[in-house]
Amino acid sequence: MKKLLFLFSIIFLFILTACGQPDDSGSGKTQQNDSKKMTVVTTFYPVYDFTKKIAGDTADVHMLIDGGTEVHTYEPSAKDMAMIQDADVFIYASSEMETWVKSIIKNLDNQKTLVIEASDGIELLSGEEDAHEHEAEEEGEGHSHAYDPHVWLDPVLVKEQVATITDGLIKADSKNKAVYEKNRSAFQQELDELNQAYETAFKDAKNRKFVTQHTAFSYLAKRYDLQQVAISGISPEQEPTPKQLNQMQDFIKKEGVHVIYTESSASSKIAETISDATGAELMVLNPLETLSKEERDKGADYLSVMRDNLEALKASIN
Repeated sequence: MKKLLFLFSIIFLFILTACGQPDDSGSGKTQQNDSKKMTVVTTFYPVYDFTKKIAGDTADVHMLIDGGTEVHTYEPSAKDMAMIQDADVFIYASSEMETWVKSIIKNLDNQKTLVIEASDGIELLSGEEDAHEHEAEEEGEGHSHAYDPHVWLDPVLVKEQVATITDGLIKADSKNKAVYEKNRSAFQQELDELNQAYETAFKDAKNRKFVTQHTAFSYLAKRYDLQQVAISGISPEQEPTPKQLNQMQDFIKKEGVHVIYTESSASSKIAETISDATGAELMVLNPLETLSKEERDKGADYLSVMRDNLEALKASIN
C-alpha cells in the first residue's frame, strides 16, 4: 500500500511539473494547456481586423468598440477594463486615438498582459494641417489638435502597423511564429496591391481636391498627393461655426466641387445643409473607424472598404 501511495505521489508531482513549465514566449507566463488559445483584446475595427488576419485561428481575438459606438468619445466600462486585464495581449492603435489607454495600461500587470501600440514608431501628422485648410490659408486659423491618429487609411503605413502587431504576437506566443509570419506576408502582399491600385488611379489626375465630412483622410491624401478639404476637424463631433460653414459653401461653389463625402456611421446633417446650398452630391467615404457586424457578416473588411473608398474618390479625383 505504501509503495502504491508513493507511486501515485510521484505521478502527481510529475503532472504538476509538466503543467507549470514556462513557455518559450519570453513573457514569463506559464503554459497550462497547449491547446488553449491565446486571448487577444483589440480596441476598434482596424486594429481588430489587422490582428485577426495575422492571428488567424491561433488566437481568440476580441474587439472592445463594436459598430455603432463613436470611437473618438468612447470610454471603457468596468467590464471592458476587466476584459483587458484578463487578456494575454492588448492591442490599440495609438494614445492619440484611444486617449483613455494610458490610464488603463498603468495598472496592467505587464507580466500577464502584453501591450502593443500598433502605431508605435510611426510619425503622426499634425492635427491642424488639413481641417478647414481653405480657411487656414486665408486667415491662419485652424483647430487645435495635437496629432492626427487616422494612420490606418494609408495602406503603406498599415504595413508598418501589421509588422508591429506581428512582432508582439510572436513575443507573446512564439510557438506559432511561423503562422503569424506567413499570415503577415500574405496580408502585406494584399496591402501592396491596394496601394498600387490607388497609385494607378490617381497618377495622372488633374483635379486632386476632395471635400470630406471630417478630417480623417490626411494620411491617404498625403500618400497619393491629394488635397483633403474637411468640413469639421479630426473628431466628427466637432462642428463648424456659421462663418466656417459659409466659407465652405463659397469654397465649393468657387472650386466647382461636385461631391461631398459623408460617413455612414456619423450624422450627415451639416453636409446635407451644404449640399442643399451648393448642389453638390453626397457620397460615402468610410474612415473605417467602425464596421457593423452586419457588414462584416456580409464579407466586408478593411481591404474591401478601402477599395470601395477608391471607387468613391474617383468621382472627385480625375
